[in-house]
Parts: sequence; structure tokens; C-alpha cells
Amino acid sequence: MAEERARLELRGIAKAFPGVQALRGVDFDVRAGEVHALLGENGAGKSTLIKVLTGVHPADAGTFRLDGQDIRPANPSDAVRHGISTVYQEVNLAPNLTVAENVCLGREPRKPWGLDWSAMANRAEKALARIGVQIDVRRRLSRYSIANQQMVAIARALDVDAKILVLDEPTSSLDASEVDQLFAAMRRLKAEGLGIVFVTHFLDQVYAISDRITILRNGERVGTFDADLPRQELIGHMIGRSADALEPGDQSAHEQAGPPILTGHQLGKRGSVEGVDFELGSGEVLGFAGLLGSGRTETVRLLFGIDQPTNGQLSLDGSARRKWNPRTAVREGFGLCAEDRKAEGIFPGLTVRENILIVQQVKAGWLRRVSPRKQREQTQIWGEQVKLQPPDPERLIENLSGGNQQKALIARWLAVSPRLLLLDEPTRGIDVGAKFEIMTIVERLRAEGKSFVFVSSELAEVVRVSSRIAVFRDRHMVATLPREQANEEAIVSAIAQPT
Repeated sequence: MAEERARLELRGIAKAFPGVQALRGVDFDVRAGEVHALLGENGAGKSTLIKVLTGVHPADAGTFRLDGQDIRPANPSDAVRHGISTVYQEVNLAPNLTVAENVCLGREPRKPWGLDWSAMANRAEKALARIGVQIDVRRRLSRYSIANQQMVAIARALDVDAKILVLDEPTSSLDASEVDQLFAAMRRLKAEGLGIVFVTHFLDQVYAISDRITILRNGERVGTFDADLPRQELIGHMIGRSADALEPGDQSAHEQAGPPILTGHQLGKRGSVEGVDFELGSGEVLGFAGLLGSGRTETVRLLFGIDQPTNGQLSLDGSARRKWNPRTAVREGFGLCAEDRKAEGIFPGLTVRENILIVQQVKAGWLRRVSPRKQREQTQIWGEQVKLQPPDPERLIENLSGGNQQKALIARWLAVSPRLLLLDEPTRGIDVGAKFEIMTIVERLRAEGKSFVFVSSELAEVVRVSSRIAVFRDRHMVATLPREQANEEAIVSAIAQPT
């Protein structure tokens, strides 16, 4: 049982970045001897809260108390000195060094004439023994599995007087047996009285290991709950209810779909997503619904050929496709608006015109340059189609609003007449007016015979625009809902159904 006293207390934490209020008066506490899950969708504030706690970012307001004493970590090293250690999702170790060297890196025991290798090995073995791991600490880290490397990262975090251990998505690269190994280690540490902050998007794992759950949404704390909180309530707290949600469109219009153009049968990539079965016809919108990390984006990457499947089959126009990559996908009339438009969508150093026409130029070939006159005409045509504002083709795209950047990316693909558009979170981070315009564009193009895969964390949006909805949970596709049965309650029920 977790002790009732709070070992770590954060009160009224606020943090702003230019144009964004990332945290608003967040309260959070961790007890000695408990696993406290920190949950929330993308942009909820989890990462910012962790970075404030560990000294990466200074808080704009709020107080920190550890074991009843006021603290204010100035940087990550200062946080470690206070007893707050963090293991991030990406194992940040040196694979060319031994396990012992990694555990003690920066804190190596020394003799008068150099490093004390024997003491280093003993310290590493003791740190690993705390979490039930016995491996040869003199071997190079790269010789071990990702799971063992994750354990070494935890042992390194414990090679100090740790009072709070923050685990940021520690299971994202682990299989089921490796997760069990990690959870056994977490239980040992919990029994020692350590307070553990567990950041994850896997609900089954939350219920398997956590004592309490804190949920953030839009930079605010929704609440802190015991881990017996019903799943549907938990999901409802995470996704919220949009006051601006629009009603579903006309049912009969979605019944006019053409023959299947893209089919997936048990499609998957090991360690990424599994069991994807779907059929998408011309003039249809296939919605992908699920929580962050459920497998939606991973499936989009398979459909566009960025990642290659390790099992299952993808068929186009009834023919199985063995060799599938982005070049082939574009040649077959596919387009992709990626989840992170700034990192994977726009070219920030180029103008709106250059961003819209870059795919058209690639398809034409660099030896057949699109003339300046045609560039101006095409930019005007497609900019008007998506109601791009301001209608200035020579403005740098990075100076547009998020909504207009997204509309420019849609215009990029419309300029090459795609048959299928993969839209991954096309309305994230944009205002309500721009959301409405983008969903209107999708509906208009669907009526013209275009097909879409539409991914959104806003369930009301998925319900409104989709002909059918594929529901994902924990990297598996778990249900397909026809339009007449698709509503937010049905989606939440499918997500909440335990494995």
C-alpha cells in the first residue's frame, strides 16, 4: 500500500512558451511507495510538466516540495541532486561503453592513478540487483536487448539517492514479456518506498501497475483518481467534450461509395501495429479513432509506404502490393498530410507557392520545370480551393497560421489530383473556423469521388466526416464501426474494452 503522505508536491505550476500556455495552475503529488500514472493526449502538458519537474524548463509560477522541504530544480543535474531521476522514452546511453561505465557515467569511482574499475562494476551490479537484473556489467551495452538497455537506464537513475523516479514512456519499445520484467522491477522499487511517476499511453499497463492516475488536458489538471477508475470515465476525462462539435453529415451521401481501391488484411509491423483489417472505396472516408500511441499513425505510415509491413497484405484495386514505398504511393495517386506538419509537412524556408507546387514539380521531373506563369496560376487555383489566407503566394509558409499551413498542405496534394489522401491529425492546433473549413473540404472532395483516411483525436470530428470508423487500442485495430453505428459512446466503449 502506498503511504498517504506526499513525498513530492507540486502546486499551481504554470509554464508558458511564446504563443502557448502549456501549463495552467497544475497540482501534482507523488507518495512514497506508489506508482502514479500521468496521462493525457498530445499537447495535454505531460512532457512540459515532467521537464519543469526535472529542471529542463523553469516554472513561471508554482511551488515544489520534496519530503516537506521547498526545492526549485535549476537544471536536470540539480534535480538529480535533490533525488529526482528520470528515464526517457529513448534510451539515452552510450552503447559503445560497458554496462558498468553507463551506470556510473559522470560519477565514476576513482583511485589516485585512475578509474576504479572494480568499484564501478560492484556499483553497477548493486544498482541492477535492486531491480532484479543479473547481467555481465563488463560487457558492452550494445550487446544487450533494448529491454535490458532500458533496465540499465533505470539502474543508472538509481545510482544516486533517488527518491522520485520518472519513467517517460518506458514500454514503447518493449514486447509483452519485457514489459512484465519492467513491471517486476517497478514493484520492487515501490516496495522500497520509491515514488514512481509513470507516463504512458497504454491503458492496460496503467491498470496493471498504477496506484493513482492524474489526467491532464489542454495544460490543466482534470483530476487525480484511484486506479479503479472505470476505463470509460478515464477516456472521457482524457479526450473531453468539444462544445464546438458538429453533427454528423448526411448518411445517404456516404452510401454512394464506389468499388474498393485499398484493402488491408491482417496488416501489421512487428513492434508497431498489428491486426489491421479494412476496405476503402472511392468516395469514402475511413476514420481512425483511438488514443495517442494506439496505432493510428503507425498504420498511416504503412499505407503510405514509409514503413514496411512484416505481416499481412495490402491490396490496391484488388491486386496485392509487395513493393510499396512513398514514391510508388505518390505515383498511384496517394497523398499524405503528416501528423507533425512543422517537422514532416511544410518546408519552412520556402514560400507558399513553392510548398504547394513541390509535389507537382517532382512528378513532372526536375528537367521539366513548371513555368513561372503556370506556378502562379496553379497556386491561385488551389489556394482558392482551400480558402488560403492571406492569398499571397510569395509569403514564407512559416509565417502563416497553423490552419493555413494545413490548408496549404492539402492544396499541395490537390494540385496533383490524388485519388486517396491520408490526413493524420489535420485539425490539430488550429482554430475552430479552420477546423470547419478543412472538414468541409474533405466532405466536398469525398462527394467528388476522392477517398480519405482521416485520423483525429477529436472523436466528434471523426464521427462527423467518416463513412466507417476503425478503432485502435494498444497498437491493434480492435473494431470497425459502420456509419449508422458510429458515435462517440461506441468509440469510447471499443477503446475501453479490456484486452
